[in-house]
Amino acid sequence: MKAIFLANYKGNIDYVYAEENINRVASLCDIEKDKVYTEAEVLADPESFKDVEYIFSTWSMPGGGEIKLVDYLPNLKAVFYAAGSVRYFANEYFEKNVRIFSAYAANAIPVAEYTVGQILLANKGFFQSSLLAKAGEHKKACDASHAHVGNYGANVGIIGAGMIGRKVIELLKSYKLNILVFDVFMTEEQASAMGVKKCSLEEIFSTCHIVSNHLANVPATMGILKKEHFEAMLPNATFINTGRGAQVCEDDMLEVLEKRADICALLDVTIEEPPAEGSKFYTLPNVFLTPHIAGSQEWEVRRMAELVIDEFENYLNGRPTSYEITPEKLAKMA
Repeated sequence: MKAIFLANYKGNIDYVYAEENINRVASLCDIEKDKVYTEAEVLADPESFKDVEYIFSTWSMPGGGEIKLVDYLPNLKAVFYAAGSVRYFANEYFEKNVRIFSAYAANAIPVAEYTVGQILLANKGFFQSSLLAKAGEHKKACDASHAHVGNYGANVGIIGAGMIGRKVIELLKSYKLNILVFDVFMTEEQASAMGVKKCSLEEIFSTCHIVSNHLANVPATMGILKKEHFEAMLPNATFINTGRGAQVCEDDMLEVLEKRADICALLDVTIEEPPAEGSKFYTLPNVFLTPHIAGSQEWEVRRMAELVIDEFENYLNGRPTSYEITPEKLAKMA
């Protein structure tokens, strides 16, 4: 069986697949260990790739353009994608009955860890307090912290209980927190089994000290978080977004944040990344931006490669796989 490493930015393969990962792939199939192909190279000589059965890739996997690379790979059986979302390229491969395995579960771990860290700090008023303390406003910094409820008995709202949302809930179980969840796919029985309360968006925003977005990035969720939701937030509450910016009506959110200095937003994602020059994202003191860093990076990326190689080995040996993406599953995912 023949396989290739494929990425339009070749450095991504070296970044995600450690030497031991590459050697392991080579032990399982016929692959050039030191060669990464781009879409342009495949299209320039498609005859050389007609026997390729498997692709190992990560960020910058070809797809989503006018040219469909899969049309030039007649014997392709599966893609093993060592990264998270496959939404931008998956459908063209599904059309050719090519199976897709993703490391979305591995990528969910650092996002969930990052989110939990922010939740615990936000409930202590860390973000506002640290700015004031550094400005020499010791009394105001203490007051800002004491305006928050801490991490005993606080209400935390999780919007979207997919892989990341569920991992956040799991990690929060060791803390004495009340967890409320909005997820249209979650049943009351599932919520009970997870030890959470299923409720509406309105209830989450009006009763939770922390609101954290993990909604799937699908058309039905675009702009779902509106002005009335942010206006309903509790005094000194925090909105966290490590999901996608498109779920938020950003003008609405910024308008409310400008009027209410007590609440704050911790935003790892925005619709435009980075936001446009001159945006209020940069000037409002209760907006805290990070440059989309919640997901896997540096040593964390190795976990994604290990997951898809495990999947490949199980696939080859006829054992059950756990992380295949199907069209049905994709409809509910980020």
